[in-house]
Amino acid sequence: MNIPANLKYSEDHEWIKIEGNIATVGITDFAQDQLGDIVFVDIQTEDETIEQGEVFGAIEAVKTVADAIMPLSGKIIEVNTQLEEAPESVNKDPYGAGWMIKIELSDTSEIDSLLDADGYKAII
Repeated sequence: MNIPANLKYSEDHEWIKIEGNIATVGITDFAQDQLGDIVFVDIQTEDETIEQGEVFGAIEAVKTVADAIMPLSGKIIEVNTQLEEAPESVNKDPYGAGWMIKIELSDTSEIDSLLDADGYKAII
């Protein structure tokens, strides 16, 4: 199970890479493994401001559909449009080509509520 130490994690199995006031978000290796083969990623929330813990999209796998949960409050400033053509990127490269959104953070103090790699390992 790949859990990079340089990222933060949510209890909802999202990974977060924070660079200044911008966060890149995707689902973890554990989450993609649990979902199975991902066939569609639906994110219609670009340019919207969404609160921490709210749904920002849906991830459809062969056997199930899962909500994608905002790990931090902010405005979605970019959606990975490559996932429309290649949703399997989430399975093949969850921490790279399989990223989902970029957020302009509205409350950086929420970063303290995220887990580090060891904390995330402890919950899975």
